Amino acid sequence: MRDLARELLMGEEAWVVGGAVRDELLGREVVDLDIACRDPKQAARAYARRAGGAPFPLSERHGAWRVALDGGRTVDFTPLRNGIEDDLATRDFTINAIAVPLEGGEPADPFGGQADLERRVLRAVSQNVFDDDPLRLLRAVRLEDELGLRLDDETALLVQEHAALVDRPAGERLVAELVRLSVDGFRRAEELGLLGALGGSVAGLDRQQARDSTDFRLVAAFGRRLAELPVSNELRRYANAILNAERPEDGSPRAIHRFRQATEPWSLDALAYLGAEDLADTVRAARAADPGEPLLRGDELGVPEGPEVGRLLDLIAEERAVGTVSTREQALELVKRERGSG
Repeated sequence: MRDLARELLMGEEAWVVGGAVRDELLGREVVDLDIACRDPKQAARAYARRAGGAPFPLSERHGAWRVALDGGRTVDFTPLRNGIEDDLATRDFTINAIAVPLEGGEPADPFGGQADLERRVLRAVSQNVFDDDPLRLLRAVRLEDELGLRLDDETALLVQEHAALVDRPAGERLVAELVRLSVDGFRRAEELGLLGALGGSVAGLDRQQARDSTDFRLVAAFGRRLAELPVSNELRRYANAILNAERPEDGSPRAIHRFRQATEPWSLDALAYLGAEDLADTVRAARAADPGEPLLRGDELGVPEGPEVGRLLDLIAEERAVGTVSTREQALELVKRERGSG
């Protein structure tokens, strides 16, 4: 990615900045490149033509452009208006305020970002970084979490003082940070006053030991408040199944079947959320015993189309799981008795 940018911007002042420099210094894979240059729009379009990517404005206000490439890689071009040091002064943390000339040479590091990386410290570039963009509050926690860093005392205090601003960014931006937090990251967010300001809590995160997934963490941390965030429809369905689940009365086939009807394909997650993992093996055994085909189809019931068809099919499935019905003939007899009693 860098070689093509160097070719296209040869002879111009251009710098690799931000996370790409940081990750390279940390020995991490660089998948996103951020280049400060004089004309981001022209650079992005030229880069996209050569690389086969898709250029689009990243920020109309700031004049930044992005080129989306295969494999989730991106190249951002940001405006370099008053020299690289002024550009770096607008960055969030010192470890992201290091720049390397695109054509090669000594890095610009006016805020001591390299020394902070060596000390594994996350330090704000200025006192107003969170006023400028409150999303940086969550980003601070996420960078600590992902990179194994620790906020210096002054920056940690600055985060706490600005915690009330954390809900101001667009929901999509907040979710993009939240989905990258581990359990420890959520705990740190609460410690700094951020999670509570977003309506979340770590009270349910002890259950995370049982189900290690991003979706489970979000449900455990936010509960029904998750519905207020712009999450995917699939996550909404997952959250509803987990939050509305009721612990099975016991481990009987009937109770387990009814529980699974309400919670699959997330029954094990629902058990973990309910603190009922003693029933997990029973649910796994029930899954393993699921028949490949139903005993009857809806059009074989002799019942007009409508809700009654679904009710009878559910009844057959439940009795089959319990063991009172195992053949087509027994299923038809069950339907006959049920219709007669109705």
